[in-house]
Amino acid sequence: MTTQKTTLAVALIVKNEARMLTACLDSVKDIANEIIILDSGSSDDTEAIARRYTDKFYVNTEWPGFGRQRQLAQQYVTADWILWIDADEQLTPELAASIREVLANPPQNTIFEVARLSWAFGQFIHHSGWYPGYVERFYPTALTRFDEALVHENVIIPPGAKVKRLKGDLLHYTYNNLHEYLIKSANYAEAWAEQRFRKGKKNSLASVMMHSIGRFFRTYFIKRGFLDGKAGLLLAVLSVQSVFNKHAILWLKNREINRK
Repeated sequence: MTTQKTTLAVALIVKNEARMLTACLDSVKDIANEIIILDSGSSDDTEAIARRYTDKFYVNTEWPGFGRQRQLAQQYVTADWILWIDADEQLTPELAASIREVLANPPQNTIFEVARLSWAFGQFIHHSGWYPGYVERFYPTALTRFDEALVHENVIIPPGAKVKRLKGDLLHYTYNNLHEYLIKSANYAEAWAEQRFRKGKKNSLASVMMHSIGRFFRTYFIKRGFLDGKAGLLLAVLSVQSVFNKHAILWLKNREINRK
């Protein structure tokens, strides 16, 4: 455990993460004063692995969405600062050192974002709009929290708060295979569409097609996905599918309502 004066909690929300959890927790155990894990109903060895690292393991099986689940997890935090990490992510030594530097002399009213370097289909993806992919993950516990989004949740930036960047990458091991990608993509698409639908958002079938085609050009050409080689081409095609699914589900939800 770390001995810096300012205390740090590392927080995770998990479900069936046994495959990657050990590597994740090994990467943070030396900088954390406490590790908070909120499980949403794992059926694998997630809990057994988690309890090797912490006794602060909690369960909430009434899934409220990613944002609300993170809010619930933060309620268990007692440390001064909080670092969020997902079970398929790992700190690099440079990133861990950067976090220690901040905790040695913590600034006021400041949220830190980190570059996330993702591994997909056999390689790290340095283009395609994936990198650096900055995400806000590190902040004083009393300063803020995540919003209530069902998916693609974000840290709330309070008025006057500063956002600074940490040195080093957060390694993100996204998908073990295409099957995993398709399952996660489908779940995210449904949650995204439901979130938009609840807000009264509507679209047309033409806009579904335009968004999908536009995503390929953005990912492969504008975001230079071609520099990621064959994996970049695969990701560009899959991004089209992902965008199509999201917008098509939203269109179908509104179509069903209009028929009633």
